Amino acid sequence: MDMQGTRPLTVTQQQAWEALNDPEVLKACIPGCESIEATGENAYALVNAIKVGPVAARFKGSIQLADIQAPSSYTLSFDGNGGAAGFGKGTARVNLTPQGSGCELAYAVNATVGGKIAQVGQRLIDGVARSMAESFFKRFDEEMQRRHPAPAAAEASAPAVPAPASAAGAGLPAWVWVVAAVIVVLGIAWALR
Repeated sequence: MDMQGTRPLTVTQQQAWEALNDPEVLKACIPGCESIEATGENAYALVNAIKVGPVAARFKGSIQLADIQAPSSYTLSFDGNGGAAGFGKGTARVNLTPQGSGCELAYAVNATVGGKIAQVGQRLIDGVARSMAESFFKRFDEEMQRRHPAPAAAEASAPAVPAPASAAGAGLPAWVWVVAAVIVVLGIAWALR
């Protein structure tokens, strides 16, 4: 399966980088995510519950990050296993590029699957992957609006309580959500922090 696309974000490249490296933000935005934890330097484990057509399972997986160019890009390798439901593996590349007062997130994912997940059909898998990615983006956009309201909206509302800043290097990379959507759909659980 190949999946690629771009998404405009209303936040700056740095704000997007920080949010996409915050495990709490990602856990809240990735549909079905049960846990995300570090297992080593640039290595993570993730547990995700998913359903693709008639196949439902709890998947466990791992991710290894490489080519980290903060705050603009990552490359990652991932693999996951959902027992009898199937398995998946692949790579993803994510880029954040400044665009006016916001930024653009671009991604390219290449993944393969096997087992029952692969038997439901490529069209269904592609549709669920796109739906999961859209769900992530909607949740992520809402969280960014909450954390970084537009100036007019911020003045019109009650005093905002600042969101806690994530510690440098303590969060999940931007590609995490893209891979999560694809892996979730493919029945792959993967790791991030």
